[in-house]
Amino acid sequence: MYAAVTLFVFVCMTATAHAEHHQPCHSPNMTGSMAVITMKGEVKASGAFTYDSMGKRLRFRSNESHPLNSSMGLDLLMFFEEGIFYEIDSKNQSCEKKALQCTMHPLAIPDDARFLATLNVGNPSIEGEGLKVNVWTGSMSDMKGQYSMSVTMGCLPLSVLYFSEPTSFLISHSDIEIEIKDPDLLVVPTFCQGQPVEETPEGTVNSFLNSFM
Repeated sequence: MYAAVTLFVFVCMTATAHAEHHQPCHSPNMTGSMAVITMKGEVKASGAFTYDSMGKRLRFRSNESHPLNSSMGLDLLMFFEEGIFYEIDSKNQSCEKKALQCTMHPLAIPDDARFLATLNVGNPSIEGEGLKVNVWTGSMSDMKGQYSMSVTMGCLPLSVLYFSEPTSFLISHSDIEIEIKDPDLLVVPTFCQGQPVEETPEGTVNSFLNSFM
């Protein structure tokens, strides 16, 4: 796995061209599937996401219908504009409300991202067998590490590699639809409303990525 990642980064670096002419695009509203995998091949979580690009809200729920022994059970509702998020336990009708110290997430290209390359994935000469993607890189704010994000020409995020200590992750997306199928998923559940923000322990950085560490 690590060798594959190294090769991918090398290919991206050698394919870099005219970076100064590219500006980060903005992802649309989306519904789809997300998988979080460590570089050692451990599936940390796999489930469905709903993303509101204008309101900067994200809901991610582990797939309970097809649970994996190695995956985490998570239900996250994140409000990046407000800087807060909820860890929801629908079964027990409870939740924890916390502050977000880092608002980076895998469904939007950071404004300070650096364009690295445009790549053809697959065989572009055969209809339906090729996909052109843009690759963006940058530093992870409030965390020691780097990221490499691949998006389609229509700004749909396909995958993100996060290189950090102590764990590096690959987050991949699939079955993406450009709509919010269930807006209620982006609303705070009634049993969470009025919940106070929990105190963040000193040295803790709450973020989407840190939820899987």
